[in-house]
Amino acid sequence: MEELLYGEDPEPSDRFPAGPLYVPVRPGPSGCAARLFRTPLGDRTAVGFTSERRLVVTLGAGQAWIRLAEPALRALTAPLGVTSVTIDPLFTAPAPTPAPAPVGPVVLEAALAAPAQRIG
Repeated sequence: MEELLYGEDPEPSDRFPAGPLYVPVRPGPSGCAARLFRTPLGDRTAVGFTSERRLVVTLGAGQAWIRLAEPALRALTAPLGVTSVTIDPLFTAPAPTPAPAPVGPVVLEAALAAPAQRIG
């Protein structure tokens, strides 16, 4: 079956939400910058939510956001090589935790002095 062009199809197969999206941002030196995420396959993607509630449920109440239309979000991230936009993702990875404190010399010396365990 031949795919219809958007001008010919009253209901396009690729549906984009109507109206502006809630786009997560982070503070930067010149104001706010759109946060970029990774897909499960590791590709970079911009993210937008169709409601503030969906953004808060996924990213938390402390997440800053701005309103942008989907074409504006694409235009903003295209120069960065980001060509996909994910709408209303359900899951995100937890924020990275701080690295554990380095092992001090006392703990390291005790570990080196302990007898080796035989395996097998």
